[in-house]
Amino acid sequence: MAKQIPPAATVIRTATRTTVRTATRPAIDNDAPLKEDIRLLGRLLGEVLRSQEGEAIYDVVETVRQTAVRFRREDAPQTGADLNRMLKKLTREQTISVVRAFSYFSHLANIAEDQHRNRRRRAHQMAGSPARQGSVAFALAKLDDAGVSGTTVREFFKNALISPVLTAHPTEVQRKSILDAEHDIARLLAQRDLSLTPKESALNTELLHARISTLWQTRMLRYSKLTVADEIENALSYYRITFLRELPGMYDDIADEVAHQFPQKHASLATDASTYVQMGSWIGGDRDGNPNVNADTMQHALKRQSTTILDFYLEETHTLGGELSISTLLINISPALQALANASPDTSAHRTDEPYRRALVGMYARLAATARVLGATNILRKEVAPAAPYPSAAEYAADLQVLADSLVSHHGAHLIKPRLAGLKRAAEIFGFHLATLDMRQSSDVHERVLGELFASAKVEPHYAGLDEAHKITLLLAELAQPRLLTSPYLDYSDETRSELTILRAARTIRARYGSRAIRNYIISHTETVSDLLEVMLLQKETGLLRIGGPEEELDLMVIPLFETIPDLRLAAEIMEQWMSMPQVRSLIARQGELQEVMLGYSDSNKDGGFLTSTWELYKAETRLVQIFDRAGITLRLFHGRGGTVGRGGGPSYEAILAQPAGTVNGQIRLTEQGEIIASKFSNPEIGRRNLEMLVAATLEASLMPQANDPRRAKKSAGFESIMEELSERAYRAYRNLVYETPGFTDYFFEATPIAEIAELNIGSRPASRKASRRIEDLRAIPWGFSWGQCRLLLPGWYGFGSAISDWLAASDDDKARAKKLAQLRIMEREWPFFATLLSNMDMVLSKTDLALASRYAELVSDKKLRTSIFKRIAAEHERTIDCLTAITGATDRLANNPLLARSIKNRFAYLDPLNHLQVELIKRHRATTKDDQPIDERVRRGIHLSINGIAAGLRNTG
Repeated sequence: MAKQIPPAATVIRTATRTTVRTATRPAIDNDAPLKEDIRLLGRLLGEVLRSQEGEAIYDVVETVRQTAVRFRREDAPQTGADLNRMLKKLTREQTISVVRAFSYFSHLANIAEDQHRNRRRRAHQMAGSPARQGSVAFALAKLDDAGVSGTTVREFFKNALISPVLTAHPTEVQRKSILDAEHDIARLLAQRDLSLTPKESALNTELLHARISTLWQTRMLRYSKLTVADEIENALSYYRITFLRELPGMYDDIADEVAHQFPQKHASLATDASTYVQMGSWIGGDRDGNPNVNADTMQHALKRQSTTILDFYLEETHTLGGELSISTLLINISPALQALANASPDTSAHRTDEPYRRALVGMYARLAATARVLGATNILRKEVAPAAPYPSAAEYAADLQVLADSLVSHHGAHLIKPRLAGLKRAAEIFGFHLATLDMRQSSDVHERVLGELFASAKVEPHYAGLDEAHKITLLLAELAQPRLLTSPYLDYSDETRSELTILRAARTIRARYGSRAIRNYIISHTETVSDLLEVMLLQKETGLLRIGGPEEELDLMVIPLFETIPDLRLAAEIMEQWMSMPQVRSLIARQGELQEVMLGYSDSNKDGGFLTSTWELYKAETRLVQIFDRAGITLRLFHGRGGTVGRGGGPSYEAILAQPAGTVNGQIRLTEQGEIIASKFSNPEIGRRNLEMLVAATLEASLMPQANDPRRAKKSAGFESIMEELSERAYRAYRNLVYETPGFTDYFFEATPIAEIAELNIGSRPASRKASRRIEDLRAIPWGFSWGQCRLLLPGWYGFGSAISDWLAASDDDKARAKKLAQLRIMEREWPFFATLLSNMDMVLSKTDLALASRYAELVSDKKLRTSIFKRIAAEHERTIDCLTAITGATDRLANNPLLARSIKNRFAYLDPLNHLQVELIKRHRATTKDDQPIDERVRRGIHLSINGIAAGLRNTG
């Protein structure tokens, strides 16, 4: 059974402080509004359930919930048996209704918690509380105390690049229709914090009831397979909800914070055009293992991105024209603004004295023309007359600056911030491309394509068979050749044609939307230097690389992705050899002496387990810093983090601060994947907070002075030595279970809903790289997602208990073991890397439930296999809990994060029934398929609904 979480009162007392505390005043329950919101949403959902499905279904839902709660609280087999009998008796229709009810409650609880976080943050701000950790204000104060100058801070913002990269992966189970309805519910719930009259409050409740009814009547699942175009639209919805307004607004807030903390004349970030946070995307450009991504999808992605941002500019420009009604009969303007107004096609006699409006009418017309040139077909508000399109977003931003300069010079500075400042900042951040689209492909594809090109051109008949040294020699020689390998008069395979076409499309896109539209090419499964040179040569073949002249330039940065543990161990050696090549070195110089390296968290975890993966990533980063420092090149790391801790997830703020010294330096990119995107960015306030935390963490990690105390360096070396030993032991334990235990693959495929997840229409990418049941071929995302569904979350902790207990047991006596344990406790206190590792594992273990997992184990048909493997997993779980407790001293999970502890506890009563129902539905579904009977679509639909609800409830299982 799961260990008991502290009582709610304890959680509340430790989570927050009241503004005023006296000896006579009782403590205020700061979480009372959250409980009230959850009760309200639960009551309204219950009313919808009664009215839509009937009283009998409502009673069934309540009975299931109460029995599941008893199952959690009582260590009694009878309770589990009662629950089993009850679920088996449910009809298919009843089962669907019960699953839907609990799934929707998980969604509503998420909305209430997000609103409460916003509420508590505002309460702290209103009370004048000190800046909280994770905010830019906190980071600036910390840097100021450490003696970092304002000049250094401002230089950071001028040169930094912080880029969250949205990726489409099979764990994003939300439909856009559901997201839209939930966004409305969140908005209505936030309104209840205002001073509403009784009539307004009643209307608000009615509207909430209506939106929850809409939610109930809206199909939660897709009946057809998600396409890449669908994934693009889903991602764009977060720009409209959050990024387009919140990101420019955050820039303004940060400028104010810097000016407050480091006052300095004639130095302001508010007018600086640097864009230190830029959005990235893989959706439409990531074709590794996804046959549905090609040149057409990439062009479609940029067209839709461009249309989205230009729609925003058009609407904001029109609205700004309505607001800036300034008359020259009352105020003067600058000559530049007069020229802009004179160039406008607006000839209305009503606006002859309103130059700002005339200028904006002209700017609107130019934007509309730009939108049409870039593919828009539906401009909702027609311009007054044709105009020349903007050649670039920079020229549009320059026109906005003309307006701002004129306002500043003529008593209108206060008119800038309401809309003009944010619009200009948006133009600088998003351009006409919205987000940088990365390209990604696997190295073996490049090898096959070049093998065909070399053979067709009679250069080398057997390229793939060459050893590495000969490949490098051939590739470098070919890069130096002025002629091309390709010929328009030769036929090539479909794969080769597709790869060349998509690279040529990238060149067209860059010319059309600007160089920031596509500027990175990521190589999956990078194992050798030749993997990098191959992409350089393919760029040369398609006009993206120009060598041997004054305009020598590489359009797309060649970025290796090191994923598996063997690849991570070779990363530094490969990059050292790569950067030492004269041809490469000159191109890196033209990139601003900067080279990006991507590290994959997912495959390394599936390969070697949580502890070993985390440690190998840390070591690879440390070695990369050393070789980049020697080469005099700036390293930018791109962290391929997933949602679950087993795939590099966990709080981004702590993760960035735990990076090895020298690995951040104002440069960081990281993926945002699956349901984590909805969790972080579907609420505008939560979204801005998450963006700010990325900036704050990068700021601290980059500028906080590093300790140069030799004694501390020696201690750190000691910590690393211990981690090396622990990693070796954890690796053995993990590999022994997953790859060396006969029948483990069968256990995994039967004891988790992996097969059902593969059927779910939740992503355009196949769940496995090959048509096999081998763990090696399975994608890391469904691997981790499946373990989350069955509440074991094994990739986030397995092997830790064996590593620690074996390491301690290797000592001869109790005194030596106690000394080792004391070392681990020091590491937890003094080493951010180890503290973050334990914190993330603590969070995973708080969501792990062996009692529920045992119900999934019952799905394994081979009783002997089921017993032996589950017994091993349970024993390792107990060892891990015991070892974590021994190191941290905390007997309860999340003792240092009571807010999260409360959140998880609150939702268990609604999550657990979904797990029980999922097991029952999987039994029915598999019994049908086993007997070759027709598949019951309602049963399969119930399974998919439960997957959705559990993912929503756990929030980071993808």
